[in-house]
Amino acid sequence: MELGTIIAIVIVLAIIGGIGFVVVIGARLARQVQGEESDPVLARLAEATQRGENVSLEDIELQQPFMERVVIPIVKRVGDISARFTPEKLLQETTLKLELAGNPGRIDAATFLATRFVGAALFGGLLTLISNLPQVTWPTGRIILVVALFTILGFFFPQMWLSSRITRRQNEVRKALPDALDLLTICVEAGLGFEAAMSKVADKWENELSIMFGRCIREIQLGKTQREALRDMADRIGLTELTSFVAAVIQSQLLGVSLAKVLRIQSDQMRLKRRQRAEEQAHQAPVKMIIPMALLTFPSIMIILMAPAAFQIAEAFAPFIGP
Repeated sequence: MELGTIIAIVIVLAIIGGIGFVVVIGARLARQVQGEESDPVLARLAEATQRGENVSLEDIELQQPFMERVVIPIVKRVGDISARFTPEKLLQETTLKLELAGNPGRIDAATFLATRFVGAALFGGLLTLISNLPQVTWPTGRIILVVALFTILGFFFPQMWLSSRITRRQNEVRKALPDALDLLTICVEAGLGFEAAMSKVADKWENELSIMFGRCIREIQLGKTQREALRDMADRIGLTELTSFVAAVIQSQLLGVSLAKVLRIQSDQMRLKRRQRAEEQAHQAPVKMIIPMALLTFPSIMIILMAPAAFQIAEAFAPFIGP
């Protein structure tokens, strides 16, 4: 296998490993920060105590995976240190983006910002190691350029991943909203209250919208007013359609308008907007197809059509051209 192929494979594996590292770190930190996953050391100690085994806390700590013993504490420590030097405005903006993305990993803003430095060090360090191999004979300028590019890629990758999560989450909510409003309308017209109708939606589906409905109901049960819980739900998603739906529901309750009628109107509007958006994307498809067709399809067609004629012309003029 050639050296260039080996380096390309290593670079691809480095990118995949960096992506996996950021995702795994986020997921592990999320469960621990939010409390969804209890302390594994204490859990194992309690389990060993129930079985009657005589083990020490140090032995149980050494049984933990390397990720939980070393990597996650390092990332947390880097996040705590970076929080001291990070502007408060940047922390607030990152917190808002994490909330809009559904806070994947349930990590705080400082820890998320620390993953950018970890990703940059991982990508840049690996490329530096590859460039120092004896088989690699790259010029110094190329080494600096490649290492700098991959370091920048590793630094901005968590931010790009977070932006994609926000877009994907909002699109999922946008697609599910008309059907959810239909079910809400049916439940309210059948005599259920608005909160009970939201519970039906939360129980029927497993998507981002149903999760947010369930969270809104839990907040109301814990003491929030329905108006505040609905507004907070809209702010956590940042979608214009959902904000308009919440505003219509709150206004109908303030003015005493029939909630079922408001939900029916909102459902029709959401379905119309979804149809219009689908038509818009369909109209954009031919424009988006021009670039791949011009770069990939047309050259291939030209080669297939013109190659036989080119060979025949070359054979016809070969006696006149000479050896």
